[in-house]
Amino acid sequence: MKKILQIQTGGTIAMSAKGEGVELDPEAWSGTLVDRVTELNELAEIHTRPLFFEDSSDLNTNHWKELALCIQSNYEAFDGFVILHGTDTMAYTASALSFALMNLSKPVILTGSQVPLISIRSDARRNLINSVEMATTDLQEVAICFNDHVYRGNRATKLSIGDFDAFGSPNFPLLAEIGLTIEMNTVPKTSTASFEVLPEFDNSLVVLTVFPSLNTDFLMKLDLTKLKAIIVRSFGSGNFPMKGEFSLLPFLTKCEQHDVIVVFVSQADYDSVNLTKYPAGRKALEVGAISGSDMTLEAALTKMMWLLGNYEDSAIIRKLYQSDLAGELSN
Repeated sequence: MKKILQIQTGGTIAMSAKGEGVELDPEAWSGTLVDRVTELNELAEIHTRPLFFEDSSDLNTNHWKELALCIQSNYEAFDGFVILHGTDTMAYTASALSFALMNLSKPVILTGSQVPLISIRSDARRNLINSVEMATTDLQEVAICFNDHVYRGNRATKLSIGDFDAFGSPNFPLLAEIGLTIEMNTVPKTSTASFEVLPEFDNSLVVLTVFPSLNTDFLMKLDLTKLKAIIVRSFGSGNFPMKGEFSLLPFLTKCEQHDVIVVFVSQADYDSVNLTKYPAGRKALEVGAISGSDMTLEAALTKMMWLLGNYEDSAIIRKLYQSDLAGELSN
């Protein structure tokens, strides 16, 4: 039997009823989930590590680092890893780990539930069983397993608050589909590079969503000496206002002058940013902006945080950002 390390971080799966809502209940979860879902023992030899108990909305770069180091310290002892995590920021954590855990040769599977395991109609049991089974496969990357679907971690995004089918992967096919059998859509990597962990992240950046009549006076007053990068959620394939008082160009020029890296991603879930297609995008290129291509917001953000945390040279960061590091980019 393969050995799987199950890492508990909290989330809805570890909550109990509280009045009309739910809340984290670490005391009720002092035992292992294997005691609650005994059929997991038929799939693997499971060891449980309660790393922390948090609502995923409270997770940050320190928690990502702690997870990466936990996997690093247990990497040789286990065949795969399952991380129990809240759904709200699961795609952020999965994306962050996909960059921090370099040259993975084992599966790292994130899962959780929309309804606490303690509830009779919970989706937790199915997600747990599927995730443990996926952790015993030859998958060699960070993935999210949810509602019989397996997504590349840095390609997934949360699409639904209330459906059991909470996640989607707009610009990349499923890694696997789970039915009567598991249909794998990937082949093992041939890379022989050694596993390495670079767990540092730098949050000296902001996300800017473009919208009609965005008050650029606010932007021009930003202290850019405290920023290293800005992720711009643009219209379509890289569009933004260019005329009159709402033009974003003066702000983009100011960013270039302060060596703040500007990345354009799209507010649309599907397809890719192309800054050469329209006049606005071409103007953005002229003042040093770069394209996030078809990355999800979660991947675009965590990739930049990881690069800023591990590299200092702006030119190197720009080059690496536009390169496919962990399967997050199609082109």
